[in-house]
Amino acid sequence: MDPLIDALERELGRRRDQGLERRRRVVSSRAGPHARVDGAECLAFAGNDYLGLAGDPALARAAADAALAWGVGSTASHLVCGHYAPHETLESELAGYVAPTPGARAVTLSTGYLANLAIVSALADRETEIHADRLNHACLNDGALLARAKLVRYPHADAGALAARLAASRARRRVIATDAVFSMDGDIAPLARLAELAHEHDAWLVVDDAHGFGVLGGGRGTLAELGVSSPRIVLMGTLGKAAGVAGAFVAAHPAVIETIVQTARPYIYTTAAPPMLAQTLLASLGRIRAADDARAHLAALVARFRAGAAGLPWTLADSRTAIQPLIVGGAREASAVSAGLARRGLYVPAIRPPTVPAGTSRLRVSLSAAHGAGDVDRLLAALAAIARGDP
Repeated sequence: MDPLIDALERELGRRRDQGLERRRRVVSSRAGPHARVDGAECLAFAGNDYLGLAGDPALARAAADAALAWGVGSTASHLVCGHYAPHETLESELAGYVAPTPGARAVTLSTGYLANLAIVSALADRETEIHADRLNHACLNDGALLARAKLVRYPHADAGALAARLAASRARRRVIATDAVFSMDGDIAPLARLAELAHEHDAWLVVDDAHGFGVLGGGRGTLAELGVSSPRIVLMGTLGKAAGVAGAFVAAHPAVIETIVQTARPYIYTTAAPPMLAQTLLASLGRIRAADDARAHLAALVARFRAGAAGLPWTLADSRTAIQPLIVGGAREASAVSAGLARRGLYVPAIRPPTVPAGTSRLRVSLSAAHGAGDVDRLLAALAAIARGDP
C-alpha cells in the first residue's frame, strides 16, 4: 500500500466511524420539493429554493430563449471579453433594487463563495483585522486567509463583545464580517448595531445576505427588512437560492465595486458566468419583485412548522426565516433521525461537524414557497413518529 494513500484511507475511515462521512446523493428529477433522490421518490426539505423558482417553467423558457440568443458560454473573464450586455443590465438592476447605500453599484460573480473571497481580499491586507461572527459561512473566513489578514472571531451575534474587540484594536484597517441570515441557524444578525459600530470604529461592514435576498424586506433582503443603509456596507447576495438560477452579486458604494473590479483576484482571474444566465436572472429578478404572495405563503409555512414542532423532543432554533433547524445533538443521532425520515419518503439531511459545532448536529429543515401546508404536516407527523420510536 502506498503510504500516502494509506494515510488518506485511515482518515476517511475515522470520519466514517465518527458518523461524519458525507455522501453525494443523486437527484434525477426537476428542481422542486417533490424529488427523486437516489432513485427514490421523496418530499424534500433540503435546498435553498425559497421562492420555488429553480424549477419554474417560465424561467426555464427564459433560459432557453437566452441560450438561443447569447449561446452557452462567456469565453473569458469579465475584464477580457466576457462582460456581455446582460451582465451590465443585471448589475444595474440589482444595484438599484437592493440599494445598500444611495448610488450603489453592483458587480456579479459566478458563486457566492467567489464573491465573498473577492470582497474580503479587495478590502483587507496584512495590516487588517477582520472581526467575524463565529457562525459565519466558511467563505468569509477563507477570504481573510486569502487577504493574509488577522481573523478575530466574536461570539455569535454578540454586538457587545464585538464592540469591546473593536475598541481594543490597533489595526490600521478593520472589517466587520457577518452573515445576515445564518445558514445553519436561521437567525438574523443585529445589522443596525453592526452598522453603528462600523461608523464608530472606522470599519467596513461586509454582509452576506445569501439567505435573505429575495425573501426578506419585500425581496430586497435583510438590510431592507431592518431598514439599514450605509456607505460602509458591502452587501453580497447569491442568485442560486431564492433567485433560483446561479451566481452572486456584490452591491456597495461605487468606489468599493471599482476596487473589486480592479484588484480582486477571484473576480479578475475567473471566466465570467455565461450571459444566458444573466439574461435568465433578469427574468428571475422580475419574479422576485412580484413575489409578495409567495413570500406570504412561505411565512405561513414557517409559522405552521414552528407551531407543530414545538412539542418535539429536539431543540427548535429561534428562527423566523425559511431555515428551521431542529438540533438533535450527536452526529450519529442526527443521522439516525434523517434516516428515519428517508424511510418515510422525506429528504432532510443531517448537518454535522465541522459545518456546525460538535454536539449541535441537526436537521436543517428548509422551507420553500413551493411546499404546501400538507407537505409541512407530513413532515411533522413523521418527526413525531420517530420521536415516539415508531419503526
